[in-house]
Amino acid sequence: MCEGAIPKLGTTIHISALDGIINVNSLFTLAVFIGLAWNPHDQGNSLSQDPSCIAEPKIVEDLVAFHVYSFSCFLFSSLIALCLKQAIRLAKSAHFPTVFTLDLASINKTALRVGYLVSAAGSVLGSVFLMLGLINVVQIKLGILGCGSMHTYGAIIPLVIFVPLGLLIYVCTVFYAFTR
Repeated sequence: MCEGAIPKLGTTIHISALDGIINVNSLFTLAVFIGLAWNPHDQGNSLSQDPSCIAEPKIVEDLVAFHVYSFSCFLFSSLIALCLKQAIRLAKSAHFPTVFTLDLASINKTALRVGYLVSAAGSVLGSVFLMLGLINVVQIKLGILGCGSMHTYGAIIPLVIFVPLGLLIYVCTVFYAFTR
């Protein structure tokens, strides 16, 4: 680094943000595993009494596929966050001592931002696939959407409103942080 140049610094704030991504992804990954452990082919699964409202095998296949996609996205996001965390820790040097509780390290700010975006994209995609899987769980348990059950719609409508709304807020916050 040239003398007089301003170093690009990474701090414990970055590591805390990455820890948050990893922790949330871990919780969602646990939810996906619990969902995969459930047997949707069990005859006692459906609460619908109408045989025409029972979910077809395609919905069960989609449920498993969406859970696997979700798991893959959350794992990808967590691995990227862990790599960024490790890179920050490796970049610490004697030139940047710990000041109070603030650890400083020379890092490439662009690489850090791209890593955050990629990790956030993995989390968003994982959440979308998890939501799609949950829609299929509702159709298996309460009856398919085409039957018009108020219980089915009552479970799915809040899901398709609040999850995308939460993801929109998350994406806006990530982009705001990206520009700062």
